[in-house]
Amino acid sequence: MSALLTYQAALLARSQRWLAPVILYAVFLAVGVQSGQPVLDSLAYAAAALLPVAAWLVRICVSNEPPAARSCSAAAAGPGRAHLASLLAAFLAASALGALAVLVVTVMSDGASTNGRLPVPRVPAGAAGLIAMLVSALLGTAVGALTNWPLLRSPAKSVPTMLLAALLLLVTTGSPAQSVLTDLTTGSREGSVPWPLGALAGAVVAAVAAGWAACAMSSRRG
Repeated sequence: MSALLTYQAALLARSQRWLAPVILYAVFLAVGVQSGQPVLDSLAYAAAALLPVAAWLVRICVSNEPPAARSCSAAAAGPGRAHLASLLAAFLAASALGALAVLVVTVMSDGASTNGRLPVPRVPAGAAGLIAMLVSALLGTAVGALTNWPLLRSPAKSVPTMLLAALLLLVTTGSPAQSVLTDLTTGSREGSVPWPLGALAGAVVAAVAAGWAACAMSSRRG
């Protein structure tokens, strides 16, 4: 699996298709996160923006290989393992992007509550932000896995479905993404750092289930 993962990561890096989602994410942060804003609110914004970016990275990774190269990878390692490597490459790329965003946002934001009256320690806030980024990366990977090849092949169907699913996860009550964002913004108002481990567990379950479904389908269609 490590060789497959290295191969998929190299494909992603050399394709330069990652530039579009990464630049878009940087623009979102530049517009929505300003120096001196409450740190937990800024981390919530950065985590929300990462979810569709993670789904976009999945779309790039699962479609990077030409059909002939995909067939060779599937023949050598099995279609399920080959597809899993592409999903893991996208997840790791999204996680690395989220970790970098946490570092930047934590440094430039104000360690205070929403009203500025209560202190919020930066290091614990950054740790909570990392959990939120993991939730977004996991759910974005799940969305990308279920809305792209091999489940949906037509871009006319997969792209709108992917964007709609990402939006619904961010606004639907009870979803891990909405839960972790609520925890961060509530903690910012109250001046306390949340630990959204329940949302993280839910995101892990969703990502594993979606990845299993996509890999199983790739074995049938591969």
